[in-house]
Amino acid sequence: MAKRKVTLTVPKELLLEPIIYTMSHQFNLIINIHLADITEDKGWLVLELEGDEKHIEEGLAWVMAKGVRVE
Repeated sequence: MAKRKVTLTVPKELLLEPIIYTMSHQFNLIINIHLADITEDKGWLVLELEGDEKHIEEGLAWVMAKGVRVE
């Protein structure tokens, strides 16, 4: 299993969507939230993603396609 630490910046229009839950279930990932700061205008999260490298890449591509910035 691969592990990767990433920072996600979520725009206001996506704050109420279950992005972390969906990414975990749809791409079979274990997600550990290390830090997070969510306001009415935006949010950012530092996550550790664990799973198959292919699934991590697919999950990150999915959130980027939704408009989330990944670092």
